[in-house]
Amino acid sequence: MKLTEILERDELSLSYEVFPPKTDTAFESVKGAAEEIAGLAPSFISVTYGAGGGTSKYTLDMAKGLKESFGIPVLAHLTCVSSTRETVKNMIDKLSCAGIENIMALRGDLTEEQKNSDRADWDYAYAVDLVRELKESGADFCIGGACYPEVHPESSTQKEDIKHLKEKVDAGCDFLTTQMFFDNNLLYNFMYKIREAGIRVPVVAGIMPITNANQVKRAIELSGSFMPQRFKSLVDKFGEYPDAMMQAGIAYATDQIIDLYANNITNVHVYSMNKPEVARQIHRNLSNIIGKK
Repeated sequence: MKLTEILERDELSLSYEVFPPKTDTAFESVKGAAEEIAGLAPSFISVTYGAGGGTSKYTLDMAKGLKESFGIPVLAHLTCVSSTRETVKNMIDKLSCAGIENIMALRGDLTEEQKNSDRADWDYAYAVDLVRELKESGADFCIGGACYPEVHPESSTQKEDIKHLKEKVDAGCDFLTTQMFFDNNLLYNFMYKIREAGIRVPVVAGIMPITNANQVKRAIELSGSFMPQRFKSLVDKFGEYPDAMMQAGIAYATDQIIDLYANNITNVHVYSMNKPEVARQIHRNLSNIIGKK
């Protein structure tokens, strides 16, 4: 099933993200965690990607396995930074042959050296290049793209960022998924601006449950996320107590999701970090809300 069939419905959807292992020896344990999350029957499962041949081979194996074993839609990530056109085309063929219908087209994270290098000779300098490649491949993919409610770290202004986002949508993105955010008002403001700019595709709100204090620094590094004072107070109060921090972090994420649903943001994606216990508790917290209009 293509994700647009889910995301365009007038119903609430809740999905989770898993990431494949970096080594063969870790595959079974990670696969088990992913299967526990899939067992919750989410709207779909997203499987991340390792560039440059890292964990990319596991992305396909895990995505195919989850799709076949649980019968739920799967979104396979595909990144293009540092990849040759031949490598990407080969992966596109493999995904298509495996029956994967949904692709999250991403540039991927740059190394410090790449950030300062000339991209003129790169096969893929930006995610929009990958989106075009997917559209030209002849495969009938539903294509997703990333967006940043708080502005992409490499964009000087939000206006510039939205301009590039529109280019990506015009190139063939069928839906967008946001980077994590911790203040829903940022998303509501962002949604108004992109709709004004003519971006009409479905937008999935990305929520990251912070279950330990160390994740805060990482979240800021990844996306430059704004941390509301009430969230800072939560971390300050419970950060030294793992069980309490997990419970408080899940409660905060649940509260965000409920507020989003109440304000007609119908599609939410949880960055569950291969933690079945986190996904399970969020699913339980929303058990009487999911599926309600």
